Amino acid sequence: MVDPQTSSLGTSPDDVQFRFRDDEPVDHAQVTVDAFLEQSNSSAVRIEPGDDAQALIPHLDRIALVEVNFPVYGDGRGYSAARTLREAGYTGELRAVGDVLVDQLSNMRRCGFDSFAPDTPLDEADAKAAFERWPQHYQAGADTVRTIAQLRHE
Repeated sequence: MVDPQTSSLGTSPDDVQFRFRDDEPVDHAQVTVDAFLEQSNSSAVRIEPGDDAQALIPHLDRIALVEVNFPVYGDGRGYSAARTLREAGYTGELRAVGDVLVDQLSNMRRCGFDSFAPDTPLDEADAKAAFERWPQHYQAGADTVRTIAQLRHE
């Protein structure tokens, strides 16, 4: 039975506009972090602003999808949640959902997001340009891109 309070959670794989993974897309993240921690049969979870991503670290081996909700443009807590999970070893799908804008895409990828389901579809050409805008970086990210300093010392 679907809990009426969480039935609006989660995005369908059909809602994902950009995905940088070769595996099969995971369906809806129907539970919040609190609900996820209280059960053992869920493999997808949705992080809302204010949720503690660190609470998921002991359970990373059973999570196939983490959706991180960005309800408004200025709320950057989802970046920290993504980086926390990637640095803890999470390798599953990390989906940015909500008010995702084209100028955020490059930084979201650097924090570890590998799929995107914006509320409003983004222009494909603008998104491609955003993903490719900065091929080199000074600071290390959650991605595997080598920094400029590392490239200089090869």
